[in-house]
Amino acid sequence: EEQDRLLQNRPDQPQNPKVLRIAIIGAPNAGKSTLSNQLLGRKVFPVSQKVHTTRCKARGVITYEDTQLIILDTPGLTSPFKAKRHKLDEAMLTDPWDSMKHADLVLVLVDVSDHWTRNCLSREVLKCLSQFPQIPSVLVLNKVDLLKKKFILLELVTELTEGIVNGRKLEVRSAFKQNSDSSAKPPLQISQASPPENRAGESHCPQEANKAQEGCSLGNSSDTRTSESSLVTEAAQGPNCFGPRDLKNKKGWPFFQEIFMLAALRGEEVDTLKRYLLMQAKPGPWEFHSDVLTSQSPQEICDNIIREKILEYLPLEVPYGVIQVTEIWEEGPSGELLIMQNLLVPRKSHMMMLIGRGGKVISRIAQEAGQDLMNVFLCDVRLKLKVEVKS
Repeated sequence: EEQDRLLQNRPDQPQNPKVLRIAIIGAPNAGKSTLSNQLLGRKVFPVSQKVHTTRCKARGVITYEDTQLIILDTPGLTSPFKAKRHKLDEAMLTDPWDSMKHADLVLVLVDVSDHWTRNCLSREVLKCLSQFPQIPSVLVLNKVDLLKKKFILLELVTELTEGIVNGRKLEVRSAFKQNSDSSAKPPLQISQASPPENRAGESHCPQEANKAQEGCSLGNSSDTRTSESSLVTEAAQGPNCFGPRDLKNKKGWPFFQEIFMLAALRGEEVDTLKRYLLMQAKPGPWEFHSDVLTSQSPQEICDNIIREKILEYLPLEVPYGVIQVTEIWEEGPSGELLIMQNLLVPRKSHMMMLIGRGGKVISRIAQEAGQDLMNVFLCDVRLKLKVEVKS
């Protein structure tokens, strides 16, 4: 009731409110929900190692002093073929596009630990960026802590940006030889070379150079020392020049305004990104009350957290066929929240997998989901789960 009241009533407004709507897009399992939770400071979006954990767009709200950031956590951009394979709703295909329509800034998240997909932006991501060229975009390289060879980041930055950030050519330099046998971590130094006709322009520096020997530095320094490797690319076309045929041969996007490198799961460099987002906010009325953390209802948060655990403990495609039905949601005698949910599965074999030998699997799911719900709702939660074969 309290959440409904906060969402339905007019939000409180400071004297000079500022707001920024941020769409986070990327391939499935790139870490969008993990990053959203870290920015919010509390877990309100489901997180799983399996793809398509986020099934619909949900909003997270960060209110800091006179500024409100609205995070549009969206399903991973996917194709109709993959959506059918995972029994995904139509919303899984349309929600990311709807979020882009309302965004003031888009964060493109790339999992640099996935060597199969990290070298190029997916077709869906490129299509999304080309459809909304007027929205400023920022490249976020996630899971950099999982890379043993940090010089790979140099190559990825060049490929994913086509060597251009904020309209300037990138000069990517490494102070050491790129020796794959060496255990040394070369510091990364990424500088923006100003165009010949505009040497006086300033550019925001999102991260200090060489920080932790794996940071990203974007600046205007053109007098950096000569180094072992230097990568410079040609100038880019305008964003409006790309049609469907052009995107077929594209790997990167030359119109990113900034680059950030972070490890969302561990919270590394997330505060740096958060400070940048707060600075990008523009004057405008708040959309939510300052006490609101998410636009989701408590029931939606509960469903998402339970589904997250089901995805973790069931193999292959099995968890995508589970239907959740909440039968009891009430306050107990001591103020605790009592929840009973029925999990409907299509086959008896799926039911046996979900229950587990001696009921161990379903007990573990209930225990872990209950703990997460206590952390979200800040009260005691008693969660009971039943499993049935749906008729």
